[in-house]
Amino acid sequence: MVGSVIGTGVFALPSALAPYGPIALVAFALVTIGALALAVTFGRLSERVPGSGGPYVYAREAFGEFAGFLTAWSYWITAWAGNAAIAVAWVGYVEVFVNRGHHTGGSIAIALAGLWVPAVVNLTGVRAVGAFQVVTTVLKFLPLAFMGTVGLLFVKSGNFGAFNASGTSALGAVSAAGAIALFSYIGLETASVAAGRVRDPRRNVPRATVYGTLACAAIYLLGTLAVFGTVPHARLGSSTAPFTDAVNTVAGGHWAGDLVAAAAIVSGIGALNGWTLICAEMPMAAARDGLFPAAFTKVRGRAGVPAFGIVSATVLASVLTVVSYTRFTQVFTGIVLLSVLTAAVPYLVAAAAQVLWLVQHGREELDRRRLLRDTTVAVAALAFSYWSIQGSGYQTVYYGLFTILLGIPAYIWLKRPRTRTAGTGVLTEAPSTWTAQAGSAQAGREESRPAAARGARRAGLPTLLRRALTPRHQH
Repeated sequence: MVGSVIGTGVFALPSALAPYGPIALVAFALVTIGALALAVTFGRLSERVPGSGGPYVYAREAFGEFAGFLTAWSYWITAWAGNAAIAVAWVGYVEVFVNRGHHTGGSIAIALAGLWVPAVVNLTGVRAVGAFQVVTTVLKFLPLAFMGTVGLLFVKSGNFGAFNASGTSALGAVSAAGAIALFSYIGLETASVAAGRVRDPRRNVPRATVYGTLACAAIYLLGTLAVFGTVPHARLGSSTAPFTDAVNTVAGGHWAGDLVAAAAIVSGIGALNGWTLICAEMPMAAARDGLFPAAFTKVRGRAGVPAFGIVSATVLASVLTVVSYTRFTQVFTGIVLLSVLTAAVPYLVAAAAQVLWLVQHGREELDRRRLLRDTTVAVAALAFSYWSIQGSGYQTVYYGLFTILLGIPAYIWLKRPRTRTAGTGVLTEAPSTWTAQAGSAQAGREESRPAAARGARRAGLPTLLRRALTPRHQH
């Protein structure tokens, strides 16, 4: 979970927040509270609704299959589009060592390698994913923890600058900075998405979700505070590698900056590794319920690797990366904001599912203290999700909503009535659910009619013609 949350974004976060001044740390703290509320909510949901799928299964269980489909669709977009964003950002750190001239062809090749190496690791099985994730998480956690502890000893108050440097109101600065900070917590739900592959999920998924979020929060808040206090504010806003600048200030020289770049490379590849698994797990859970194409249910090997989901998501991310790379700044920012929005929608639905369950069953199944605590946390998570959507900006909400609603034609196609004719393997149309319900209602009305009237109706000309034209084996 930590490996999926901490990617390359954390290494650029202080520079993105610098234009707002230290008030951005207040926004970061508020986002952290909201993220913890979501983490606890996902933990409670995973205890009650076990199995892989995370937000999808919670939405389907609470609001039906259409809500489940839109949640899965939105989250699937978040997963593979976010991988493209991570890969593009990851290239910048790799090019500290290779392709220093930033040739476009070389940059694209590096980005594609960053996408496909984790895909190959995932295709070898979930045990390989877990081992790879542990190694990369430890390696990238160390330099971040260094800045969050030792770096605090070198903080100087004069480096912070004006408390609110944005030139806007305090509320506006907090909202704007919070929207940026939210991207750093996307992935807190990943343990619940892969719950079906976790040992003792009722115990381990909630613990991983809450403790993982707490670990990320500590690293983010302390590390960002240390960078704000060790790099002068005037220089921090234009820095492309704020943690590198901060570590160089603490350690002296430039060798430490190379170590931070190496940590960023490890961080990015670890995040891509975790998210590649999530790209396959969510649609596979939906496909098993008939709400995603059946190809997503296909697995290979004894480990049951969802190969189609892994490969298809990596192909989509690769295409998006290649298309966007020539306009890195604009497209990367757009992808990041789109990822935030498409993640906030499943968060909102999951929080709403928890609130609904508490309203319907909380009094019967929970004591008063637990009910009050869970309700407070779930409502806070719901409000935070609304605030996150609002903070994405009008343009992002417009394009994001359009992208999410593109799933409706896909849902219609998936739900088209089909059946397989016995012995031929040919797909033909079958009565839809509405038709079947109408037929059942008609049958009920027929049973309520007198026998003579029913017989007269059955003997009508339309009925006789229909029977004459219908093959005997379908009667």
